[in-house]
Amino acid sequence: MTPLYTGIIPPMITPLTDRDTLDLDGLEKVIERMIAGGITGIFALGTTGEAPSLSYRLRRELVDRTCKIVDGRIPVLAGITDTSLVESANFAKDAAELGASAVVTSAPFYFPAGQPELREYLEQLLPELPVPLMLYNMPALTKISFQKDVVNWALDQEKIVGLKDSSGDFTYLKRMMRLAAPKRPDWSFLVGPEELLAETVLMGGHGGVNGGAILHPRLYVDLYEAAMAKNLEEVRRLSDQVLALSGDFYSVGQHGSAIIKGIKCALSLLGVCDDFMAAPFHRFHESERTLIARHLETHGIR
Repeated sequence: MTPLYTGIIPPMITPLTDRDTLDLDGLEKVIERMIAGGITGIFALGTTGEAPSLSYRLRRELVDRTCKIVDGRIPVLAGITDTSLVESANFAKDAAELGASAVVTSAPFYFPAGQPELREYLEQLLPELPVPLMLYNMPALTKISFQKDVVNWALDQEKIVGLKDSSGDFTYLKRMMRLAAPKRPDWSFLVGPEELLAETVLMGGHGGVNGGAILHPRLYVDLYEAAMAKNLEEVRRLSDQVLALSGDFYSVGQHGSAIIKGIKCALSLLGVCDDFMAAPFHRFHESERTLIARHLETHGIR
């Protein structure tokens, strides 16, 4: 059986002009830029999309506008992660009505749940969902991972269709893939850290949810396709480019928000969208913008 989601599915930024207003022209440009680069889906309202910092009203508007712009050309996956199960379930229903193909949730954050509690949370959430669910493993921000017992249970749930892993723990990902192999060959395994994209695909994974693909989608699509073809010489060449890109654009700035700021700043310099950041973050200052502009020139990104 073929996994439902494969290829490069970027975790789209949320272009803003102020704290509760979408940059609508910029949103369309971001989406069309990614689609032209060969992506196979869009993940809206993930970490790179600053989802927890956005109002529920704006989240709904983002999914609505995104689905209308995409117009069925590729799947749109919508993040529903929340501290409230009720809000997650309600937003999942809204996202499905607006055109999302699937929804994505990490473990609820703030209160770190035990694994039995995490399973119970999913057991309560699943019947409320009108579309398939992708699990999102992000322990750096949620404090917990989807561990073996929960994933083993999830493999028996037809509505759960895969796992996006942003832990950066390659051993964890390999173990989850091995667990799924005999039970759910249709499960999608997608990796977040782009530095692990090639290794994941070569090992039998199905693609990446990589922030750099918002900025330079063709590079990531080419790397995915080279890994699928097991063209190791091309994989090495393109992997070096991905490592250089992430090393340059994500290291400007001193805080954890630097990755999102770097992508937004680069897109603003390219004339794609505004680089306004949702609170508590703020856009790069001029000295940092100068560095990002230099990196754009170095990498030949236009």
